Amino acid sequence: MADTAATIRAYHQREERYQGLQLDFDGTAALKSRILETIASVSNQRGLSPILNHYGNASIYIEFHDDYDRDGGEFFTELLERLGIDRCESC
Repeated sequence: MADTAATIRAYHQREERYQGLQLDFDGTAALKSRILETIASVSNQRGLSPILNHYGNASIYIEFHDDYDRDGGEFFTELLERLGIDRCESC
């Protein structure tokens, strides 16, 4: 897991009812697949459907709009934990 965390950089953005998390990585297909599988797993477990945007082969942006109950924060915390990332670059 530590190797994965070293190759993924996370950037968090939060406004009043909006939260976003950008994951930048080395662009390898295996790592992208692992990230997407982890997002799907957390989504299924929590019953949430964040918006996903792919920027090229090396960046995924996950966002929640109208996040009244602040579920996005817990989602992101669990996602980062499962990916072995202990901090964001901009948190």
